[in-house]
Amino acid sequence: MKLKFLGTGTSQGIPVIGSTHPVCLSTDQKDKRLRSSVMITDDDGKKILIDCGPDFRQQMLSNKETTIDALLVTHEHNDHVIGLDDLRPIIFHRKQDVSIYCLRRVGNEIIKRFPYAFAEIRYPGAPSFQIHHIDSKSALKIGNTEITPIEVLHHQLPILGFKFKNLAYITDASDISKSEKEKLKNLDILVINCLRKTEPHIAHYILPQILELVEELKPKMTYLTHISNKFGFHKEIENELPAHIQPAYDGLEIEF
Repeated sequence: MKLKFLGTGTSQGIPVIGSTHPVCLSTDQKDKRLRSSVMITDDDGKKILIDCGPDFRQQMLSNKETTIDALLVTHEHNDHVIGLDDLRPIIFHRKQDVSIYCLRRVGNEIIKRFPYAFAEIRYPGAPSFQIHHIDSKSALKIGNTEITPIEVLHHQLPILGFKFKNLAYITDASDISKSEKEKLKNLDILVINCLRKTEPHIAHYILPQILELVEELKPKMTYLTHISNKFGFHKEIENELPAHIQPAYDGLEIEF
């Protein structure tokens, strides 16, 4: 299986509009971060997208991706769902609805934000989705791929991460319960959000918390995502962190 990082930035992306922060002015391509999303390619070649934010169209074109077979949504914030309308070319080409797997609360929010996609009589050209409600208590299967949802907290909002084989993808977390951490111990690869080095955030992990978490969970390799410009330059982060904890970057592809 493969995971490709389509985006590794925060809700504003990097560069931030109007910012003169040095990282926003960087010419290093690895310092340019679209909103967080990944594409999983399973052993049968099926494409499973995690989150569909405002940069989805650009991400698909830049990575020469042409289709998805299913969409997993971590939560309902706009930087994770507002690109859903851009699934239309894929829906038209496949001549079938896109299946979305998410919490019931998230599914209800998607229906509110895209009511025209769920109308009994849809205008020509509207997207069409099939929403499948999931939770952290039960695994799900897409094709031959088994996926374990993991509940994490984004401040006080319960959201989902996802485990494939011995890789877990978690974004926008600020806390993980003891019981859910059991699903994350001794992974080959942990992908997790890390907003910045210092300055605590109410809804996101920062670096000292990630270092503690890695020490507790003991994954073989950890990739950081959902990174803000305040974390610093990609090259500096790489050099400062140990080899088994590294910042991801847009376009990075890993096998697992």
